[in-house]
Amino acid sequence: MESVRIDSWLWAARFFKTRTLAKTAIEGGKVHIDGSRTKPSKAVQPGQTVTITKGTEHFEVIVRDLSSKRGPAKVAQTLYEETSESVAKREMNSEQRKLARAAAAAPDHKPSKKERRDIQRFRRDNLE
Repeated sequence: MESVRIDSWLWAARFFKTRTLAKTAIEGGKVHIDGSRTKPSKAVQPGQTVTITKGTEHFEVIVRDLSSKRGPAKVAQTLYEETSESVAKREMNSEQRKLARAAAAAPDHKPSKKERRDIQRFRRDNLE
């Protein structure tokens, strides 16, 4: 096997749950091969660099092996190698999100029915 479609490979490597989700991400410009935008039918080969954006996560991986079949997670992890810069960036972003969540004030209790109605009334009156 010399090449596999990128949408199949992303699905087999467990970056996306379905091929349809992988195809949608590729068409939306969230996946790049060697720095350039691609199409779902583009063939990927070992040694190529694939950049994937999923929500706030950015992965930069080097294709090590090919597969068009989805297998166990342990096997899927052998299909690629994530670059050290990518790992460092993802860990830094994760830490920043944790700090931002910790800095936000959390309510000490769930609003009661009366408090919820007051909130709704306040919003309704201020939107008009």
